[in-house]
Amino acid sequence: MENCLFCKIVAGLIPARKVYEDNEILAFHDIHPARPVHLLVIPKHHITSLATATEADAPVLGRILAVANRLATEQGSPDGFRLIINTGPIGHQEVQHLHAHIVGGPEPVGPMLKRV
Repeated sequence: MENCLFCKIVAGLIPARKVYEDNEILAFHDIHPARPVHLLVIPKHHITSLATATEADAPVLGRILAVANRLATEQGSPDGFRLIINTGPIGHQEVQHLHAHIVGGPEPVGPMLKRV
């Protein structure tokens, strides 16, 4: 997708502080970290969101999950982390390219949701 920020990062057109890359996924530091450890993990091929993912995307989604613990541990969150995938406007997805946030650090992340 030519106007997709994350596709441009994958293509090397926009710099990123990469921490991991293989044939299917790329992981890099979030430019506005919410926690001491805040990484984004994206599929290299464009998937707009979990809402548009198909069965064919299962291997790359599994790959994201498979490397999450290692990345969190290597980047300074060995005692746990949160993995978040925002989806669509209700889920506050800001970039229309599927991405998982790994958030953690030395202190607990805090409550997941506020009760309404």
